Amino acid sequence: MTDRRSFLQAGALAVGALGLPRGARAGADPGPRVVSTWDFGVGANQAAWKTLAGGGSALDAVEQGARWAESELCNPTVGRCGNPDRDGVLSLDASIMDGDGRCGSVAALVDILHPVSVARQVMEKTPHVMLVGQGAQQFAMEQGFPREKLLTPAAEQAWKAWLKTAEYAPQINAERRSIPGDSSNHDTLGILARDAQGRLAGACTTSGMAWKLHGRVGDSPVIGAGLYVDNEVGAATASGVGEEMIRNAASFLVVELMRQGRSPAQACHEAIARVVRKRPEASRTLQVCFLAMNRDGEVGAYALHRGFVYAVCDARRQDDLRDSSAVYDSEQT
Repeated sequence: MTDRRSFLQAGALAVGALGLPRGARAGADPGPRVVSTWDFGVGANQAAWKTLAGGGSALDAVEQGARWAESELCNPTVGRCGNPDRDGVLSLDASIMDGDGRCGSVAALVDILHPVSVARQVMEKTPHVMLVGQGAQQFAMEQGFPREKLLTPAAEQAWKAWLKTAEYAPQINAERRSIPGDSSNHDTLGILARDAQGRLAGACTTSGMAWKLHGRVGDSPVIGAGLYVDNEVGAATASGVGEEMIRNAASFLVVELMRQGRSPAQACHEAIARVVRKRPEASRTLQVCFLAMNRDGEVGAYALHRGFVYAVCDARRQDDLRDSSAVYDSEQT
């Protein structure tokens, strides 16, 4: 059994051993940079980099990166190719936030291709932060977003096959039968950017858990859980099983730990330790991942179990994919 003290000591060693990016030295401006979760983050970063390289804002960049994932990527956990809920309905969640505290989100949005852009409209054109369900769809259509059927034949076929054999159990991509939230069944694009002016922004977009209860909302559209950004400190995003991020206000926690002086990697690691301490039994079988960038452009990440990767893009590297696996492994406990 690995106790919490051993976990923290081992994790502190792992951060250095993994060679996580340290960012620029104090006093040196690293320039624009974008980071995002998972292997498909490479494509999202490249879409975002087109904006950053041209001098555009971090906010515009993360929106473009998320839009790429929602429409160009075909993945069963993000956007138009996402798997549906238990009732066969594909619903999408997204959030967007800038470093000045402006934010918007949508949840349980149906038949609208770009939830991240609807979330930005919520931020910029309403006094609210979150719209959900039919209200979110109505608002999107009022803003000119077309309504279109997004459920693909492949996703519908997977749902029908699941109905024949499976009892309801909310898991991420339950048909793959490995650790919910790991590299074979991740469920979120989280993307963070710093622009040439040093401004920060972030976005999240997901179709959530396959076969979830209709109306279930994870962490991605919840500001402070799946995403949090503060120009004074830094930005953080999360992936994995969203309920754990909501229980711990996890992305907000990572940013506050950076405010207290932790590096991005240290803050992500300490947030993982909080998750383990709160729900040690669940932590053996569920994946939780954090990615963070401070205001100086330093990047760090940590995951509860092996398998998490993230992508880094700046003027020096356009498709850098990094392994961020923690040494903690539930199979060893």
